[in-house]
Amino acid sequence: MASEPAPGDDAELDAELVAAMARGDRKALAELYERHSGLLLGLAMRIVRERREAEDLLHDVFLEAWRSAKDFDPKRGRVRTWLAIRMRSRALDHQKSARVSRNAGDAGLDGIVDDTARTSPDHARVRSALADLGAEQRKVLELAYFEGLSCSEIAKRIDIPVGTVKSRMAAGLDRLRGQLAPGSEPS
Repeated sequence: MASEPAPGDDAELDAELVAAMARGDRKALAELYERHSGLLLGLAMRIVRERREAEDLLHDVFLEAWRSAKDFDPKRGRVRTWLAIRMRSRALDHQKSARVSRNAGDAGLDGIVDDTARTSPDHARVRSALADLGAEQRKVLELAYFEGLSCSEIAKRIDIPVGTVKSRMAAGLDRLRGQLAPGSEPS
């Protein structure tokens, strides 16, 4: 069972802002933008590597959030995650449609979090869980998540069998799920 955000929690404020956006409150959109644009721009930059393109995607994601605010359900997840998933999807779509180079850099999973998010308890848990994965599992997850590569593309990129990619990915995701499940203790 997911825990409810504590009064004054950032997740609760974000959900309130999205609800206000659904009622047409433009100030709520501006505040949500101020709260999350740095994180989302960083994520877009990791994938598309061009600031102007990343800024265009950022605009598109917030426009999409404005239009679909009424559909957001806080019981299904956090606003930050909702926005990040939209950004990742748009950036990967852009990358593939434009035939942009698939090299999103070596910083991988560490590079998507802005400085304010680095101090959150969630960030510490995720960093710890990722660090526990080991280089091989982490690498296939980075290639799949940040570059949108398929298992066969990952296998070709790092010169290992497709079955090995699938095994590493499944094991890595299982391990992350176990470590990040509600009620699990940080390692």
